[in-house]
Amino acid sequence: MPPDHETHEPAAEQRLDRSPLRSAVIVNPNRVEGLDELRATITDRLAGDGWPAPAWLETTAEDPGTGQARQAVDDGAEVVFVSGGDGTVRAVIEGLVGTEVALAILPGGTGNLLATNLGVPPNPTDGIRLALERGRRAIDVGVVDGQVFSVMAGMGLDAAMMEDAPTALKAKAGALAYVVSALKHLADDQMHVEVTVDGQTRRRRARTVLVGNVGRLQAGTNLLPDAEPDNGQMEVAIVAPRNLKHWVQLLWGVVRGKSRVPSREVVRGTTISIVSDRSQPRQLDGDVIDPSERLDVSVRPDALWVCVYQPDESTDLTEGAPDPA
Repeated sequence: MPPDHETHEPAAEQRLDRSPLRSAVIVNPNRVEGLDELRATITDRLAGDGWPAPAWLETTAEDPGTGQARQAVDDGAEVVFVSGGDGTVRAVIEGLVGTEVALAILPGGTGNLLATNLGVPPNPTDGIRLALERGRRAIDVGVVDGQVFSVMAGMGLDAAMMEDAPTALKAKAGALAYVVSALKHLADDQMHVEVTVDGQTRRRRARTVLVGNVGRLQAGTNLLPDAEPDNGQMEVAIVAPRNLKHWVQLLWGVVRGKSRVPSREVVRGTTISIVSDRSQPRQLDGDVIDPSERLDVSVRPDALWVCVYQPDESTDLTEGAPDPA
């Protein structure tokens, strides 16, 4: 990894007083089971700390969370809890970016990749506790065609895989659905791409190009082990295996968490442009967007407050869990 030419100091940790905070809960009713129990748990835990009852907002097919998040901000919420899959989290982030309102993730759905990368516990009760304890950090987001992402944007095989993953299988088998979808696309033609990062252009053949704010994927794999969500930059991975041997070497290196892996070239920057020789599928945090020959990414540093462990408990934002005593 080349050294950074500019340093970026992340926003100072936000430490609030102990006065009660106003909050809202945005939930995807199609992806979260036990809604009544979840609502009672959140309300009871908040009341135990003197917080008022939260507003309860459910997503719809027409609005997957952005409008609800903006409503929560307009209504004075200081913390917004979100429970749903990665698509719901991304939609809520769209409505919170650039505000002082903190996002508290209560994992639900298939991926929960932002929660995984920030070390947010999978148990909703623990996620509520993090919000109550008021650990706050500001993270970066990426912007593509006016839409934001917090985990990863991609062009090529990864987006095709997201697009074709069977919905029913995702509900039953989780990440396995993406493996099934990927197998259908392994024989797809390579792209001829120009990848320009901070003014430096690389011309490559690739199966996919990924732009990551964080690096962990499903099943504990870490595609971009050097990615940091609060350094003001994105990692760009050009993935270009040409045969089965290359795929095996690539996957083995990724599973082992190596920074240098065959068939994966990684660069880092703040302004990224990917241009293909033909239109390609594209995705943002697993949400498929319109195909295009281009994927242009810019970075908004320190754009989103998130509820995480207090910095004196866990100094590494991407590790999450407190250091053992």
